[in-house]
Amino acid sequence: MRRFKSKTLIQSTIVFGLISSIYLNADSGLDNSLNKHQKTFETVALKIWDWAEVGYQEFKSSALLKEELLANGFNIQSGVADIPTAFIAEYSNGGPVIGILGEYDALPGLMQTSSPFKEKRNDVIAGHACGHHLFGAASAWAAIAIKEWLVKTNTSGTIRFYGTPAEEGGSGKVYMVRAGLFDDVDAVLHWHPSSSNAANAESSNSNKSAKFRFTGISAHAAGSPHKGRSALDGVEAMNMMVNMMREHIPQESRIHYVITKGGLAPNVIPDLAEVYYYVRHPRREKVQEIFQWVVEAAEGAAIGTQTDVTYEVMHGNYSKLPNQTLQKVMHKNLLSRGGIRYSKAEHEYAKKIHQTLISPGSMIGDQETVRPYSTSHTYGSTDVGDVSWVVPQAGLRTATWVPGTAAHSWQAVATGGHSIGLKGTKLAAQVLADTAKDLFSNPEIITLAKAEYTNTVGQDFEYYPLLGERKPPLDYRK
Repeated sequence: MRRFKSKTLIQSTIVFGLISSIYLNADSGLDNSLNKHQKTFETVALKIWDWAEVGYQEFKSSALLKEELLANGFNIQSGVADIPTAFIAEYSNGGPVIGILGEYDALPGLMQTSSPFKEKRNDVIAGHACGHHLFGAASAWAAIAIKEWLVKTNTSGTIRFYGTPAEEGGSGKVYMVRAGLFDDVDAVLHWHPSSSNAANAESSNSNKSAKFRFTGISAHAAGSPHKGRSALDGVEAMNMMVNMMREHIPQESRIHYVITKGGLAPNVIPDLAEVYYYVRHPRREKVQEIFQWVVEAAEGAAIGTQTDVTYEVMHGNYSKLPNQTLQKVMHKNLLSRGGIRYSKAEHEYAKKIHQTLISPGSMIGDQETVRPYSTSHTYGSTDVGDVSWVVPQAGLRTATWVPGTAAHSWQAVATGGHSIGLKGTKLAAQVLADTAKDLFSNPEIITLAKAEYTNTVGQDFEYYPLLGERKPPLDYRK
């Protein structure tokens, strides 16, 4: 990734200073709108938490968000990018186009109640362990508040909510980028649940995944094993070779796998086996290189076990490209709003959650602070990355979880269904709305953000998706 040129940084710093001096206080009209819709979107968040729908199956969750946006004067486009649960909701009276992203998919497993103790739900097959129920609710909440502010102040602007399904391994946004749905957008805002409050200029890992399917010949494992060829042997041989690769790839890389099919009975040589792989690295070019090596390991494993192998690319994401100009605006607004204050009952709940954490690091009380502004990198991946390479973006994290909680944990699911999660959701809606207001009020910020974006990606950059031309894998969670 190229470094920002000093001219762009200087311009960004000037704009940050300008808006900081003008917009230090919250807008009372905007706050009135946010407060007016609070009960509605807290209910929305908890309904989506309760449904816990997995990627591309979020029919009730997306319908509920569309219903609220439609009722508040937004025009709706449903089923965009050939995805039934993806949609766009827009209010426009001209002016700059600001997009706000909203996710709502849950993760398989992790069927946790809101109890501070591990307590499995039996009525669902998934859990909101990454807080996307809060993500979608707060983003729609902010979009409606900004729409009302545009109308009340007679400000020219277009606010566009993107309903983006299947972030967890489905790359829903990538298909929306590929379909050109962000081509006319001036800036994109987003957020994510977390255990702390921060609005850093954050990059992420690029990644690519695939399911490798081995086929062999079934036979009686005791009576006639020589007549069979084990597809599971192919999977295990591949895994062994990939594990030996780890010594020889850059240390920033990550490779994960899970065997999704391995046979049903020990006395039957399996004729079908499948392993699901993720490959990550900060640079997408390196991801492609390592992924190809994984493919070659699969092919070698098939030769060595006299089986056949095919693979299906499941998803691929670019790294997230920070935009300092927009990010400093968002950080200023988060700093102005502050952190999360627990009630006595919430503090007691948090103490019980905190006692279940392994190496929590942060202590209760950390949720009240805002992390200093910095440039940082996360080893996770997100399809927000692809959006960031076609339009300037800024994001934040708010403390919806007890400090020290890891994402993709039962503790994250539990707190996401509690009032603690809802407090972080309101903070996110406030900061998103504040930042959109700043951009509509000061369009020169958008101009500088675009200049920084162009300077970073280069004049010759052309976007192409890592997942190629494949269609959305609408059944990948079935």
